[in-house]
Amino acid sequence: MTAERAVAPQHTGPVGGEPDEAARQLYLAIIARGGRIPCGGNTDIDQAALQQLIDIGLLMVNPMDRCYTAVSPRSVSDRLGTELRSEATRLLVRAESLPGALDGLTRAYDAMPRPSGPAGGAVHVEGHVHIRQRISQLASDCRSEVLTAQPGHRPADTLQVALLQDVQLLQRGCSLRTIYQPVALVDPPALAYAEEVTRHGSLIRVLDEPFQRLIVFDRTVAVISASDDNSTAAFISDPATIAFLVGAFERDWARADTAEAAVLGQGPARSVPDRVGRLLARGLTQRAVATRLGISERTVAAHISRLRDRYGAQTLFQLGWLMRGARDDR
Repeated sequence: MTAERAVAPQHTGPVGGEPDEAARQLYLAIIARGGRIPCGGNTDIDQAALQQLIDIGLLMVNPMDRCYTAVSPRSVSDRLGTELRSEATRLLVRAESLPGALDGLTRAYDAMPRPSGPAGGAVHVEGHVHIRQRISQLASDCRSEVLTAQPGHRPADTLQVALLQDVQLLQRGCSLRTIYQPVALVDPPALAYAEEVTRHGSLIRVLDEPFQRLIVFDRTVAVISASDDNSTAAFISDPATIAFLVGAFERDWARADTAEAAVLGQGPARSVPDRVGRLLARGLTQRAVATRLGISERTVAAHISRLRDRYGAQTLFQLGWLMRGARDDR
């Protein structure tokens, strides 16, 4: 009995642990040496890999012979499989009991006072801290969909908070669609944010024209800015108003470009001449292009003149057609 107790396998590693490449190679080397190596004097052996094999149970220590003995991976696999199934059962039981354990906290959260206003009207919340808190509450309560339109730059600290919140939302199975202006995806923090949320299933498009900031949760609550500096926000629950805002979002979404190039960091926003050309390719008139870009018709005419020279176009129609072909080729 004493000898059996002395040679018991030592495995204190994490449940379901697997050897890394260094540990695998060391195990194969021990097998090649007959499945045994002495405990002392192994200065040429990777000690971290050796300890990993012991922790997992692929090596057992025999203090009587002062050696390490290889253990069959099959027996280790059977043991780890049993431990994993036991752990899975424990987690399932815990998952089933968790809602009941948190029931009191859930009822307290649901009863928490929230800003209220006239039935069907808008609730105005002042201060960036209070606005973010209310948006965070809405995000945590969201169950199906978030629509957002985010014009201009987003500060790095704001993106850090949004990343954690949005990834959690996507992991719950909610959908997230966001419209940006080209300038928003030039900064590295914005690109990093876009890459991460896209990896979790978010959809992003870029619209090269002015639009207003908007967030819509589950098509039941819409958030819009109520001041020029975004220090006041209106939280709207009127169904007709929300339907109008969602309709506006969907129209912008349909006109916007997919953001693969921006997310992959393939360069900054297009230059003004390129933006003029893109709008011409969509069939807009010279006056409409000037209005859309906020520049004079004279400036637009100068850009068009240079674009005609570049593409060899004689008319606006021909220029728009040629630029559409060039855009399709990119």
